[in-house]
Amino acid sequence: MAEPAQRNAIELENVHKSFGAQHVLRGVDLVVPMGTTCVLLGVSGSGKTVLMKHLDGLLRPDRGTVRVDGEDLAWLDAAGMERVRRKLGILFQGGALFDSLTVEDNVAFPLRERLHLVEREVRERVRRVLALVELEDAAKLRPGELSGGMLKRAAFARAVVLEPKILLYDDPTAGLDPLRTRSVVDVILTGKHRLQASALVITPDVASAFQVADSLALLHEGRIIEHAAPEAFRQSQHPAVQAFLHDWLSRRARASRHPPALPR
Repeated sequence: MAEPAQRNAIELENVHKSFGAQHVLRGVDLVVPMGTTCVLLGVSGSGKTVLMKHLDGLLRPDRGTVRVDGEDLAWLDAAGMERVRRKLGILFQGGALFDSLTVEDNVAFPLRERLHLVEREVRERVRRVLALVELEDAAKLRPGELSGGMLKRAAFARAVVLEPKILLYDDPTAGLDPLRTRSVVDVILTGKHRLQASALVITPDVASAFQVADSLALLHEGRIIEHAAPEAFRQSQHPAVQAFLHDWLSRRARASRHPPALPR
């Protein structure tokens, strides 16, 4: 007897989305197999964040199908969407931490809101996840007392404390210097290897993309025009892929004394 096919973490089929006369998504097709990390590349304003908002139901497509862990979101009621959202851990671009709460209380917030746990278990789960991102000593600090890299790690801790199957990262390295970017890359790799979560990472940053990706996709003019493993993506002959990579290399060259190269 044949084994049942494994579910994909994320599936988008012919997804369209417009805001008035502005056509943002023009037939997006994307599949992220369970257990893999896909990095979605694209210039600013290309629709990457709009695409991600379809995955937790914040936006609905004008046409097309969105599935998360095999569930078609169009057919779900409020309880069904809540079930899907519990499978998702989202790291927003700004971190979205509560300024008035300590790091440990920020991380504990989704546990207290969604699960019926005794306080001792809440504290233990928070302790474990802060240890995972090496923030045990920052538990009593507030977001305003953290560095940029520490903020990202605290936001990651809150995103994974419910043990989601799928992680969504919205431009996680935005505004960070190279050292703090390396810290965020380490966090994404932690989610990939230690938590074994599937992931969609949205970023314009080619360097970090190649470090974490099992596959890379380029969103261009409202469509995914290339989706391939890192080496195949690097060698793509599609003009839009070549232009995107060339533009990134040119910007790196202007910012560095050393000739840049695509990461391997």
